[in-house]
Amino acid sequence: MDWLIEPLSQPFMQRVLLAGVLAVLTTSLIGTWVVLRGLTFMGDALAHGVIPGIALAFALGFSLTLGAVGSAILMTAGIGLVHRKAKLREDAGIGLLFVGMLALGVVILSRLPNFSSSVSTILFGDALGVTWGDVQVQAVAAAVTLVLVAVFYRPFMVLSFNEQKAELLGLRPGLSHILMLGLLTLAIISAFQTVGTLLVFALIVAPPAAASLVARRVPTMMLTATLLGSLSILLGLLVSWHANTAAGATMAGMSVLLFFVILALRAPFRGRADGR
Repeated sequence: MDWLIEPLSQPFMQRVLLAGVLAVLTTSLIGTWVVLRGLTFMGDALAHGVIPGIALAFALGFSLTLGAVGSAILMTAGIGLVHRKAKLREDAGIGLLFVGMLALGVVILSRLPNFSSSVSTILFGDALGVTWGDVQVQAVAAAVTLVLVAVFYRPFMVLSFNEQKAELLGLRPGLSHILMLGLLTLAIISAFQTVGTLLVFALIVAPPAAASLVARRVPTMMLTATLLGSLSILLGLLVSWHANTAAGATMAGMSVLLFFVILALRAPFRGRADGR
């Protein structure tokens, strides 16, 4: 059992594990709605869209969180502007802002003397450098997400399956959509220290997608996604420790690997159920 006890006996590994599990709770709760509504492209775009704000904050020495929030607001407003003024589908605006914000972020970072290390930290995180302050941020984000997902469960549910019905029932789908994007942004911002702005997208999509293969009810999907995501954090950390690989990338990659494992294990049972 030394392979398990030795890594987890280290205080910094305990911090990473706790921060990772809290990040998974946040990403799984909102990620379930992202998967159900087909907003994965939007989620990926937002994960890139916060990069300019974080890069600018990094360069000027102010709060990275504030920079990310400002960047996310600017991006969502830009997507809405393209959709309304250019009369293009929303995904066209998402694609434009996706590339534009990423390019702007890299341009800002390229002006810094420590360009390579800055890019690596922002894009891929610094999981082993997680502090107790980062853990507290993750805990607050998880608590806020849990409360809002519980309070707005019915509007989110109806919006995910029938936007017109949500409008007829007076559930204000526009407001629900904005709140959902706000929670998605919160998940990205709070988790970027642990796995980075790019790799956090894996935690938003992979555990909920895997959960959708074995669960039908939304609360069960959320619980299953959280358990699978937490398992990917634990296994990723252990692999990273023993194989000397990047912790953030290993944890994110493990979540994707678990999806395909579940998909492979589920296929034979599905075939029997279908009578094949």
